[in-house]
Amino acid sequence: VDGASFIFIGGKKIPWNGPKTQVTSPVFDNKTGTRTIIGELSKMDADTAVEAAQAAKKAWDQGQGEWPLASLAKRISAIESYLSVLSERRTEIIETLMWEIAKNTNDATKEFDRTVAFAQAVIQSLRTENEIDIYAQEFTQIGNVRAIVKRGPIGITLMVAPFNYPLNEMYAMMIPALLTGNIVILKLPATGALPHILAIDALMSTLPKGVVNYVTGKGRETLPAIMSTGIIDALGFIGSSKGADALIKAHPHPHRLKVFSQLEGKNMGIVFPDADLDLTVKQLMLGALSYNGQRCTAIKLILVHDDIADALVSALANAIEALPRGLPWDE
Repeated sequence: VDGASFIFIGGKKIPWNGPKTQVTSPVFDNKTGTRTIIGELSKMDADTAVEAAQAAKKAWDQGQGEWPLASLAKRISAIESYLSVLSERRTEIIETLMWEIAKNTNDATKEFDRTVAFAQAVIQSLRTENEIDIYAQEFTQIGNVRAIVKRGPIGITLMVAPFNYPLNEMYAMMIPALLTGNIVILKLPATGALPHILAIDALMSTLPKGVVNYVTGKGRETLPAIMSTGIIDALGFIGSSKGADALIKAHPHPHRLKVFSQLEGKNMGIVFPDADLDLTVKQLMLGALSYNGQRCTAIKLILVHDDIADALVSALANAIEALPRGLPWDE
């Protein structure tokens, strides 16, 4: 997948002659003994990343741009068209997920299909909400404040998603933001970026210029540069609390920044002495090792009562040893 001969800014593929990064698969080439090269990415520097932010600022135009001023019906129509065109590359994107992040066929297929289904659900929810007469809506109350809520754009949003669900997690932030009229900058993950490269043509053919912009390269170089401009109105970040804190502090007006973050955590499995051992092992295996444990919701700690600790450890070890090894496309 070629993501190195151009950068995607302002709705255009701009030729790129700068540094490039090879994208390799976890799958090794038996002939060379090295990881298989499956693509390349442009390695943007801080100045180029700021150009992406400037393109987003132009598309926003202080809330007077084509996209933020468009009606909800028009934005829904555009996103539906985008999903339709994107789905034409479904097979290619699924195969790329398998090669790049080693998801098996079932998991990679689920990621694409669940992403599209989520987008369609958001569209339906907004349609339903929009059909309700504003004067017939119920008031929402928080503390001593009562209000009727209408959804509208905030501005320019910077979104940073992880490698393990590169499509699903990014689109879970991007689709609601786009539908409500926001402009988006996507910082593609170093691993898991290629499915997004395959989506560029669909974006170009269905959305106005500059509504979605890509940033590739080292996050530690590109992201602080973007944040320090003060252009960003909202940050969507999935990663470590240390990384999130650093980006928030880099913004000149952090008190005005809207933040959506999903950060690290230790999910625990707690096993009581009367637990069914076979069922417990099955559920722990599912919770801890689905997609090889590379999920933020994966079980990372197991607390077991002393009475059954030895038996559980033995049964769990046997179950892990019995797991099949193979390539993503193996049955």
